[in-house]
This record gives sequence, structure tokens and C-alpha cells, in this order.
Amino acid sequence: MNLVVTTSPTQEDLKALSVGIGSYNKDYLPDEVGFEKDTKFAVIAKDANGKVLGGIRANAFWNYCTIELLWLSEETRGLGLGTNLMEAAENFAKDRGFGYMRTETLSFQAKPFYEKLGYKVFGELPDYPKGHTTYCLVKKL
Repeated sequence: MNLVVTTSPTQEDLKALSVGIGSYNKDYLPDEVGFEKDTKFAVIAKDANGKVLGGIRANAFWNYCTIELLWLSEETRGLGLGTNLMEAAENFAKDRGFGYMRTETLSFQAKPFYEKLGYKVFGELPDYPKGHTTYCLVKKL
């Protein structure tokens, strides 16, 4: 057996891993769940000139929608844009049959914001990144 640690895996090797875990999962999950495709989407706010003011990048599968990132430009913070973006993402996920939203945020970021929107902390990673805590949050749609 040969172990290879690489920062540039081939697409063929990555596909072999995906096929392998899919094959294993089929004994435990129905095909419509085990082989469900990801639903990648974004919600983007732009000004009248097309400048991006903020947005969300998300990915959904297995009944969960994951907010990968939420960013607001400095001039839009505190004006309700974040709430509007989250509502749009939640509605998109709900309309497509997803039951939950989840996200992570750092101790210096948006934990109170997510909690105000009904998200509950289900886990913490202390000292990740070093000197901070990562909070994992979830909300039933």
C-alpha cells in the first residue's frame, strides 16, 4: 500500500473517493438520498450600478442547506440587508423541500445575528482559528 499526501489531487482520484463513499452509503440510504445532487446557489445584493453590496453562498443536500458564507459591505451593515438575504436563502431552500439551514460563524462575526433569526448553537470548536471559537448553528425551516 502506498499513501500519498497531496495538495493537488487528480479529478480521477477525487471521483474514486466520491464513488467509493456512495457505494458504501447505498446500503444505508435510499438511492434518492444517497445520490442526491448538491444544490449550489447564491443570493446577491447589488446597487443600481451593479456593484455587489453583499450576499450569501450556499450548498444544499440531504435535507440541509448550508450557508457557506454571508458577507455584507460596511455601508450596508445594520440596515436589514443581512436579514433580507437570509430570508431569501431560507425561502429558496424551503421551496425546494429542504428542512433545515445550518451555518458556522466565528466568535467575532455574527452569532447574535443568527440567533436573532432563530438559529440555535449545536456545537462549538474552541481555538478554531487560534484565539477564537467557531460556532455551529442550525434552524428548522
